[in-house]
Amino acid sequence: MSYAVTKSSPVLVKPAASTPTETIPLSSIDRTAAVRVSVDFISVFSHGEHPAKRIKEAFAKALVPYYPVAGRIAEPTFGVPVVDCTGEGIWYVEATANCSLEDVNYLERPLMIPKEEMLPRPPAGVKLEDQILMAQITEFTCGGFAVGICFSHLVFDGQGAAQFLKAVGDMARGLPEPTVKPVWSREAIPDPPKVPFSGPPPSFTAFNFVTSVIEISLDSINQNKDKFTTETTQRCSTFDVITAMIFKSRAKAIKLANTAEVRLGFAASTRHLLHGVLPTVEGYYGNCVYPIGITKTSEEINSASLVEVISFIKDAKDALSTKFVDWMNGGSDTHYNVPLDYGTVTVSDWSRVGFNEVDYGFGEPKYVFTLNDDVNIVGSVIYLKPPTPKQGIRLMLRCVEEEHSAEFCDELLKF
Repeated sequence: MSYAVTKSSPVLVKPAASTPTETIPLSSIDRTAAVRVSVDFISVFSHGEHPAKRIKEAFAKALVPYYPVAGRIAEPTFGVPVVDCTGEGIWYVEATANCSLEDVNYLERPLMIPKEEMLPRPPAGVKLEDQILMAQITEFTCGGFAVGICFSHLVFDGQGAAQFLKAVGDMARGLPEPTVKPVWSREAIPDPPKVPFSGPPPSFTAFNFVTSVIEISLDSINQNKDKFTTETTQRCSTFDVITAMIFKSRAKAIKLANTAEVRLGFAASTRHLLHGVLPTVEGYYGNCVYPIGITKTSEEINSASLVEVISFIKDAKDALSTKFVDWMNGGSDTHYNVPLDYGTVTVSDWSRVGFNEVDYGFGEPKYVFTLNDDVNIVGSVIYLKPPTPKQGIRLMLRCVEEEHSAEFCDELLKF
């Protein structure tokens, strides 16, 4: 039997009440962090009664306090995108699958339904890059459903998008208003002068990355945390441990020359550094990230212990406060520009941003996963929560070519 999804035509879900019509700015971090990148992900729910209707009504209610999300991205001045609060609404698709979630292995990889069938897209002739958020609810024969979301990284970071979807969940569960009051205040973020770019334009190489999914057990994470504490008398986070495992395992697997550079890049949250800058940090749903990077030689990472690599990561994170505050005050722009070659890997932690806590009235999702897995110019790893009731961290690996994949995964699982 072939599995298929039948989609309705996209419809606009408008705010349930009148909202302001205005043009509002994006922050300098929004404009720096994201360009016009759209992010796709799917949340899988085991059961729900008429979820498409219930969630549609909840979106309409949540779009009243979150009215900018019902608008569109515009660019009246080249290079300076803004949000036009038009009240047009979000594109919303209702869909049904001719199978149960069990039939398609609860949408585990490899996907048995093409991702395009599960994700919302605007009608023909409507620009995807102008949309702020879109949703598709796909109902399965077992009573379960999946929520496919596409959001603009110009307007939200992961935590901000999760905040909005939690507000939709609040409305779906019958709350009179969102638990967290939304804050825009993008103009409060400083906009320091940009350092003119010098040097040749970046070059891009398309790599043949393969996608793998493996899980790091909670026991392994805790054992390595304990080992770090024993050797250093300091504490480290799950992110520190997992990231060190990836950096060290990948350096060994790809076998670059001893003197060749290996690099790690990630976006660190700066919300804790915006107290006193924003009227209130709670409720702010714009981008709050700053790029962090580590550059070492292949030999340095291969010869270092895991504890030492964890220390490299902690040191880079500890420097965040000084660098970010200096940037806000107009100091030199020391953004870490990662060379896009095979020596570089970027990591992104989706396990704690909040998508796994969105409840539309039927409980939290069984599983949440991203679908932006077709980028081939830089290696990437995404950290996810494994499907309930499993614990630990699931890694979506797309950072090595086929010849290095087996050794990379084997090295990761040795820790």
